[in-house]
Amino acid sequence: MLTLTQVKNKSAQRLTGLHPVVRSAATALIERCYKLNISILITQGLRTIAEQDALYAQGRTKPGAIVTNARGGYSYHNFGLAVDFALLLPNGSSVSWDMCRDGNNNQIADWQEVVKEAKGLGFEWGGDWTSFKDYPHFQMAFGLTLTQLRAGTKPSTSAVESAYKVINRKEEEELKSDVIAVVKVNGVKVADGVLEKGITYVPVRVIAEALGAQVGYDSATRTVEIISSH
Repeated sequence: MLTLTQVKNKSAQRLTGLHPVVRSAATALIERCYKLNISILITQGLRTIAEQDALYAQGRTKPGAIVTNARGGYSYHNFGLAVDFALLLPNGSSVSWDMCRDGNNNQIADWQEVVKEAKGLGFEWGGDWTSFKDYPHFQMAFGLTLTQLRAGTKPSTSAVESAYKVINRKEEEELKSDVIAVVKVNGVKVADGVLEKGITYVPVRVIAEALGAQVGYDSATRTVEIISSH
């Protein structure tokens, strides 16, 4: 199985040129999906106008199937505000667009789990569109139309700040819900501890004093000393 670093490195090049918020959200999406035992690959990020026009020509004036209805300048990809993804298979080199695949065997399609995480991070999903559905597509419009973007309008500071809050809130909620453990001494709660990889972390002074001991700290040697009164 690939490590998280290896999975992230496979998408790193395609995150270049994205709006910083979109890049942060895409990175968080990779990380969150990995925690669900789902590896994803960002297959497309920033797409130039020329690249968009070439893609639009596919299935029209060039061989291949039609994959987009957007000409150059008519896709959020052209402004660094969108990404496409695929499921990264266990061999680490192949990808899948199978929306029914359940690679982590939890009776929920991996694709839908990725979509749920993406929406929680503030992405709009192309699969929700009513006309041309783009199932691998996520975007952040920041309230701007493509007409505004073509005219040079940039996401406002307030819109960017709001987007970051959504991303950070997901991480904060995860910390609160997953790693807090109540610590009791003789049946009395004395602190909230942090549970990580089976180990509960709690301030030593709180526990020591609850047991009737005194705590000292030697800054020179960086030593914590617990003196029992018993």
